[in-house]
Amino acid sequence: MYEIQRFEKLERKKPSKIQNIFRGLLLLVLVIFTINILISSYLGKSSKNSNLFLSPLSTVKKVIEKTSSLIRSQENSKPLEQIVKNILKDNSEYSVYIKNLKTGERYYLNEDKQYETASLYKLWVMAAAYGQIEDGVLKKEDVLKADVSDLNDKFNIATESAELTDGSVSWSVEEAIKNMITISDNYSALLLSNKIKLKNVSQFLKDNGLLESKVGTLDDNPVSSAKDIGLFFEKLYNGELGNENDTNEMLDLLKNQQINTKLPKYLPQDAVIGHKTGELDKFSHDVGIVFLKKNDYVIVIMSKTDVPIDANEAIANVSKDVYEYFSK
Repeated sequence: MYEIQRFEKLERKKPSKIQNIFRGLLLLVLVIFTINILISSYLGKSSKNSNLFLSPLSTVKKVIEKTSSLIRSQENSKPLEQIVKNILKDNSEYSVYIKNLKTGERYYLNEDKQYETASLYKLWVMAAAYGQIEDGVLKKEDVLKADVSDLNDKFNIATESAELTDGSVSWSVEEAIKNMITISDNYSALLLSNKIKLKNVSQFLKDNGLLESKVGTLDDNPVSSAKDIGLFFEKLYNGELGNENDTNEMLDLLKNQQINTKLPKYLPQDAVIGHKTGELDKFSHDVGIVFLKKNDYVIVIMSKTDVPIDANEAIANVSKDVYEYFSK
């Protein structure tokens, strides 16, 4: 038996040089194919549209650029840090979220700290309303109407702090969304909130990972953080909060904001900014997206202060210097 096995081993032919070369080339092709799929995935490209044989220098360059972008997105930018710290020197509490949506360069300060949102919660109501419009639950032409006293009671608005105490309010859904965002009309927001239900706004927050945000209750006001508000704007910018048409409409509403005493105050007249303000008691915020030729960026500044007028000026000055920095 041993002799037969040895004979069979002796008789087995060794691969020819041509076969070895062919096998080597096949292995090389498989390695290149695998590496390019991994690189394409890393660079965020579809493997269907990727060149399977990217030039080595081009590939290395792209990997370095992607890696640099990832590093920048994980570390605070020194120039942005200097801008913010040069201005926010008073005793107010500030949270800041600045992020270049093209390069990933960013600066965060106290980004997880929660504040009462004031009118910033209207951003969530807008997005949730557009979601229901897209789903066919709501129509833009639907007319919303309610007695002021009923709305005040339902949302626990005390008589001394209510803007209105009697009569009724009525707008179409489209008008209510516009008024709520562009002039921050409170009763438009209450009408919409009453229609779409706060539980659905709360679900919107959960679905989009805005976990530091709460819609509030009868006893507690809505709260959020600079990080969550920044994430909201990133998702809106990337078309993740609605279809293309709804996304453009929401951005247009924000660009038509009529309350411009903070973020836009010292920007050039032709600057394009979509933003939303929030003011309530000691809280003063302004948040949004600035659109430049090369460097669109999110800027979120939230504050709690004993002197709102000073905080407003600080927000305006930070916005001015950040704009100039990204415009270079």
